[in-house]
Amino acid sequence: MDYLSFLVCLLLAWLAIHLLLSTTKASGSVPKQLPPGPPPLPIVGNLLSLGTKPHVSMAEFTKTYGPIMILRLGQLPTVVISSASMAKEAVQRHDLSFSDRTITDAFRAFDHHLNSIVWLPPAAQWRNLRKICNSHVFSNSRLECSQNLRRNKVKDLISYIRKSSEAGTAVDIGQAAFTTTLNLLSSTFFSMDLGDPSSEIAREFRHLVRGLLEEGGKPNLSNYFPMLRWLDPQGIRRRTGVHFKKMIDLFNTIIDQRMQGRKPTNSMQDNDVLDALLGINQEKTADIDPSKIPHLLLDLFTAGTDTTSSTLEWAMAELLHNPEKLKKAQAEIEQIVGRTKPVEESDIPRLPYLQAVIKETFRLHPAVPFNFRRSDSDVNLCGFTVPKNAQVLMNFWAIGRDPEFWDNPNLFKPERFLGSEIDVKGRDFELIPFGAGRRICPGLPLAIRMLHLMLGSLIHEFNWKLEEGISPATMDMEEKFGFTLEKSQRLRAIPVPP
Repeated sequence: MDYLSFLVCLLLAWLAIHLLLSTTKASGSVPKQLPPGPPPLPIVGNLLSLGTKPHVSMAEFTKTYGPIMILRLGQLPTVVISSASMAKEAVQRHDLSFSDRTITDAFRAFDHHLNSIVWLPPAAQWRNLRKICNSHVFSNSRLECSQNLRRNKVKDLISYIRKSSEAGTAVDIGQAAFTTTLNLLSSTFFSMDLGDPSSEIAREFRHLVRGLLEEGGKPNLSNYFPMLRWLDPQGIRRRTGVHFKKMIDLFNTIIDQRMQGRKPTNSMQDNDVLDALLGINQEKTADIDPSKIPHLLLDLFTAGTDTTSSTLEWAMAELLHNPEKLKKAQAEIEQIVGRTKPVEESDIPRLPYLQAVIKETFRLHPAVPFNFRRSDSDVNLCGFTVPKNAQVLMNFWAIGRDPEFWDNPNLFKPERFLGSEIDVKGRDFELIPFGAGRRICPGLPLAIRMLHLMLGSLIHEFNWKLEEGISPATMDMEEKFGFTLEKSQRLRAIPVPP
């Protein structure tokens, strides 16, 4: 027997003994009324039942076991919530108990989880970072002041697409949206663009972000069997660390230049977000160690770029897949805005159908399929015990397609939101793509502004057709599971002058 085989056998024996002892210990404890769930296999539990699209598999389990169920994912008990009413109960009555997160092992690389607004527990450091985001990054006053910046970035996007229109070539919608969002964030934070739509920097940055989210979304033995964490058997944490290092090195270079008093000569703002972050300690309004700033930037850039561009790509895909919906959205904009004027943020409140398209896209294609929480104690939820330290998943994908609430849930039908008061701000649990409660996504206000402005501009400035050989009926609308839900096949479409 070679050394590797011996090591594998030793680990399996260790795991079997550990599970046996855990089972023996549990058998002597007071019984709890756990949620129902499919019977687990020895050692692996329900892992093999999830397949390549766990969000879909869990939604199927709901038909048998109901809106709250428990799965055994290796050693990790996981409670899955798949209905709006159950999610509301969890967040409104037990938000504090479910405010911590089960940390995905990939994001332990570079000790990122110890500095991340996403993964930190809801204690002093996390509250401080939330305060900084709310006051210095996503405050209404800053967003109002940066309207011109967003307008200019969308103009750049339209100019880039117009060149493709003149050449009759297809546009990679996701890449174009990603670069626009990246430049918006980098201009807001650093007073500089990190890349234009054809830039290698933008492509490399997208590769890094997608790499991070892809690694974080992979089934990882270290998540399900914590005793294997030191081994990193699939190399996921190591590869994530490579991506982290490249991004943090980039941010540190920009921060070092700013600390030395150097700012881009074509600076677009007198006081950008980086100035605000570096000046926080002097203002005494909050406190942040400069060494922690790259980790905050990593969170905001990773989440802000990929989720926004993915949602925009899905919205365009659904409109091209349903041409009558596209024509209806274009007609509304032409009537309200006019044929020759560009879409402005101030127009959005007067475009209910465009807003409905975005909501319907969030319902069918939430950028993040699950909300990750962890129970800090045994919690009674609707008569069932959520055990201490269990992972708690809210299946946004399943909630958005719940046939108990949504009529024809798999159909793209923006009209369902016309005249409806349902929004995505965490109050209506039937549609919570940004989460809800104290851990709701802090970037929601900026994402909403950007998505409406970009989508409205794209369909107002151009008509669109699919590449040769592809019709609306034959479009690939499959999704690829990861930390985010992206299209399995990139959307390429040809812009045509109206």
